[in-house]
Amino acid sequence: MAPTHSPTPETPWLIIIRLLRWHKPAGRLILLIPALWAIFVAGQGQPPLALIGVIIVGTLATSAAGCVANDLWDRNIDTQVDRTRDRPLAARTLSVQVGAMVMAIAFGCALALALYLYQTHNSLTFWLSVGAFPFIVLYPGAKRVFPVPQLVLSLAWGFAVLISWTAVTGRLEPGTWWLWGAVVLWTLGFDTIYALSDREDDRKIGIHSSALFFGDRAPEAVGLFFLGTVALLGGLGMDQGFNGSYWLTLGLATALWIWQYGQLRQPRSRAIYGQLFSQNVLIGFVLLAGIIVDALGSSV
Repeated sequence: MAPTHSPTPETPWLIIIRLLRWHKPAGRLILLIPALWAIFVAGQGQPPLALIGVIIVGTLATSAAGCVANDLWDRNIDTQVDRTRDRPLAARTLSVQVGAMVMAIAFGCALALALYLYQTHNSLTFWLSVGAFPFIVLYPGAKRVFPVPQLVLSLAWGFAVLISWTAVTGRLEPGTWWLWGAVVLWTLGFDTIYALSDREDDRKIGIHSSALFFGDRAPEAVGLFFLGTVALLGGLGMDQGFNGSYWLTLGLATALWIWQYGQLRQPRSRAIYGQLFSQNVLIGFVLLAGIIVDALGSSV
């Protein structure tokens, strides 16, 4: 009889990587995209490289802190959801104390970068960074009391635009608000898609989500959110005087969002919702390429 081997236990560092969701880059990239949209639009395609680095690291640190905050809030209900039951705090492979320490370190890194921007750029960017903090920390709690908690998450995502834009220009401009509105609606769209995979579990547990709030009309709600995103991105393009590549990539993104809406209107397994969510990362980078090429062409 062949000997059996028990699985090799994970090292603490691998468990922390799972806690921070770094093994699932789609969720990290989809927060980074609005920040990059903003910094390249505001910087006319050529923002300072050092500032790009600060924004990228700051976004990753904030995303990491938000993930841990979410898992600390949800550690006792994640065990009741198929998709989340193996998360380190839910599975008790990490203690609450370690989770809180990791969250504090991540928030500390984000704060240090915000203070750097305060010293080297302007105070508005710093205070916007501070303003984002309550939305990040309280989002998991919103799932317990607010019927559309994805709106809280969307407002948190919107701060990525405000922070990055003002880091370049030092002020809020009309273009800032066009992009901010687009990001809020886009986030409502893709996170409602993400919530669709958990709606039966969420209903049993008794927590809220936009997927439950909109019910059978969730596909139409997502379609309207994406339609609003396209309209606001169109307003941004006209405000910035974009042409050519920006409109080409916006047209491609629009076609993909229409296709996603069609997919949502058909009966689907849970797996498809994660795939549609991940496709929005690709859509975001396609739009980023259009922004960079168009901004560079306009500045020549």
